[in-house]
Amino acid sequence: MAYFQIEENIIKDPFAMITHNNIDFGKLVLSAMIGLIAWGCNTKAQPDLRVTEDFNFGWKFHHGPVENAYQTDFSDKDWQEIRLPHDWSVTSAFTQENTAGATAFLPGGIGWYRKTFSMPSNAANKITWIEFDGVYSNAEVWINGTYLGKRPYGYIPFKYDLTPYLKYGSSNQIAVKADRSAYIDCRWYPGSGIYRNVKLVTTNKIHIPQWGVFVTTPKVTDDNATIAIQTDLKNQLKNKKTVTVSTFIYYDNVKVGHVQNEINLPPGSLEKLRQEVTISNPRHWDTENPNMYEVVSEILFNKELVDRKETPFGIRHFHFDKEEGFFLNGKNTLIQGVCLHHDGGLVGSAVPIGVWERRLQTLKDGGCNAIRTAHNPPSEEFLDLCDRMGFLVQDEAFDEWNNPKDKHHNYNQQKADPLTNGYTEHFSEWSERDVKNMVLRDRNHPSIIMWSIGNEIEWTYPRYGSSTGYWGSNKVGNVDYYWDEPPLSIAKIKKNFSDAEPGQYNLAETAKSLVNWVKQVDDTRPVTANLVIPSVGNFSGYSNVLDIVGLSYRQAVYDYVHQNYPEMTFIGTENWTRYHEWKPVIEKKFISGIFLWTGINYMGESKSWPKKGSGSGLLDFAGFKKPSYHMFKALWSDEPHVYVTTQLLEKSPYQWDPKAERLMEKEENWAARQKWGWQEVNEHWNYEQGENIAVEVYTNQPEVELFLNGKSLGIQKLEDQNDHILKWLVPYTDGQLTARAMEQAQVEASIQTAGAFNQLLIKSDKTSLSANARDVAHFTVQLADKQGNPIQHTDREVIFHIKGDVKLLGVDNGAPANVQKYQNDRLTTSSGRALMILQANLNPSKVEVMATSGNVESETIKLTVQ
Repeated sequence: MAYFQIEENIIKDPFAMITHNNIDFGKLVLSAMIGLIAWGCNTKAQPDLRVTEDFNFGWKFHHGPVENAYQTDFSDKDWQEIRLPHDWSVTSAFTQENTAGATAFLPGGIGWYRKTFSMPSNAANKITWIEFDGVYSNAEVWINGTYLGKRPYGYIPFKYDLTPYLKYGSSNQIAVKADRSAYIDCRWYPGSGIYRNVKLVTTNKIHIPQWGVFVTTPKVTDDNATIAIQTDLKNQLKNKKTVTVSTFIYYDNVKVGHVQNEINLPPGSLEKLRQEVTISNPRHWDTENPNMYEVVSEILFNKELVDRKETPFGIRHFHFDKEEGFFLNGKNTLIQGVCLHHDGGLVGSAVPIGVWERRLQTLKDGGCNAIRTAHNPPSEEFLDLCDRMGFLVQDEAFDEWNNPKDKHHNYNQQKADPLTNGYTEHFSEWSERDVKNMVLRDRNHPSIIMWSIGNEIEWTYPRYGSSTGYWGSNKVGNVDYYWDEPPLSIAKIKKNFSDAEPGQYNLAETAKSLVNWVKQVDDTRPVTANLVIPSVGNFSGYSNVLDIVGLSYRQAVYDYVHQNYPEMTFIGTENWTRYHEWKPVIEKKFISGIFLWTGINYMGESKSWPKKGSGSGLLDFAGFKKPSYHMFKALWSDEPHVYVTTQLLEKSPYQWDPKAERLMEKEENWAARQKWGWQEVNEHWNYEQGENIAVEVYTNQPEVELFLNGKSLGIQKLEDQNDHILKWLVPYTDGQLTARAMEQAQVEASIQTAGAFNQLLIKSDKTSLSANARDVAHFTVQLADKQGNPIQHTDREVIFHIKGDVKLLGVDNGAPANVQKYQNDRLTTSSGRALMILQANLNPSKVEVMATSGNVESETIKLTVQ
């Protein structure tokens, strides 16, 4: 079957680059065989097709400035041998020397990469280009000593044509320089180096160029779906050619559609061909059933196949209604979203896809169905994973436009600083190319439902903040930006705005250009931005160019903007991890959902040592669930859920009211005014005898009864709470604390007083790995007593012992203040637990892992790498 002769003919590592495309083992093996044969012969029986090589292997790296490292005769014999993706910053120790909290107290600097590779002689009459999915930052590339160019933005994919400079039948040398000398160039941890995948692509001179297939589904019903395929065709020969474009559609390896057309290609031309196929009884893509199809595009010249390219896609339709919210495949769907930065904790920005898979599955299990990629385009394989797992995605382009943000103070820039120079330095020259590359690469992903052109951009433009009445000389009384509607009339805000100096750049005009550039590439999805000052943006021309207006921590103005701008569609695009942020979504249909800040703790955006990052996530840095995760699982998941936390009464936000006989807030309306993070609570039952403990229970059950050692402490009802948290005051005594749902007695949660440290409980999420230098296994350890009860109130150093041919990626305990070096085999636990991640190498191996703490040993876990 032609379908099995797929595009991704991997030479170095046949499994690495396409395991994320839902392609089975047999196809992979056959694919690799075809690629190998393709290099060796060029016959009609076996046409010489495109070869996409995994270009992540065989690199050398040097940290620091080097003279002439791009020259072919430069000696790199003493350089470090590495494989990509690679983030040099995360391999360093946390330090306050030449670092900053904004970028996680990890160093930047300059890094050089070199790779020597061969090109076969029969590639001499072909086209070869290199694809970088992301290099942070200011990447410069040389091939055989020839300078190819520079790409400043570290989050964007780019390519270079190598064809004119390659030596065939002999070795070639490529050099890449990444320059992050401005080590405070970002408001969060960006990483450093070639931190995403690299591919080398070789095609015939008649071919489909990079990102040259665009698949849309303009008409979708339950009975039929129209699939529109736009194919770019390039002829780099000197003569006009007539080719046949044969396009197949497959579902689960079965052909379900086909269309074929001829097209004339003038010499040196780039032509576009539009084709349509109708599919009967389509299987829709949605968050619960993320069905994926595949377009296989074949180009034939003189009846000989000269190129083939595969494009995964999904069949779905959606729309936003300004009154009723979001609809996916005709079903009103609440967007239960989280914002995510691109780091993966201990792996930094070079995140193996298995790390993302573990993290996203945990979020999915908690009811999350959407992700905002804050505040930059993610990796290609991250979006592949979102397609497979069924996440809705808002794909975001920029955090800065014409004017910079201050990385020290996390607001508009106070003064110029060469160490904080970021993307603003390049925005005017590069923003069109960068936003178009984002959309070109990502537009076939069914997961993406919105493009975002920017995050809280209004901070940095004159007039926006000062006109509102919230700040500056125009501030009205004690008005609070987060909780109050604008204190001035729209007419007065407009007057303040028009009277103020506009500054060098016009925000609305910049936004208009960005939206136009997006829609030039893809007009099938709405464009949004995350607005922090909508009371100005809605009339300044900014909101008018957007299809959807995103609101950043602005629940206070939901009714205000809906009433005053009824023609606009609004959504919460940045929100606190609090019940009071979700409650308006349930009550107001015109707000289709929210994106919590954040789904997972992220490195950077810190103002104090040793805090390495933000603790606002539902999951911590190690991917462990936090109490706020259980709150939102109770809000977002239909699965019955009960979870118990505790805290000393004096450390809690509550006090005992003897008249009401219940815990009350120490500060009136405290819960409704909480912002980032979560109140400090414990997940253990270890205190001093007789201490007063505030017990919090997070649940989606209407009534819960609390028991201590089998004795009932009373029933609490959700309908009586204003913060969706059930609360009890419990004088401490050793034993077991159990919260049990009244309607479903089997739904309960317990915590047990832990005794002395006696055991190390170790677990792995894998029993085997593929020997592809990509696959990862997560090992967790938990301190426990003799009975196996987890010990979460004390911590100890844990050492991991590893036998076998695997790569240790590092260790972490998930705590924001943990600045123990990641690349280590030991660390001190937090809440009695720790994480270690191992990665497969290319060799089969038998691996054994155990942990020790003092004279206590865990059991040994055996892992097969094959």
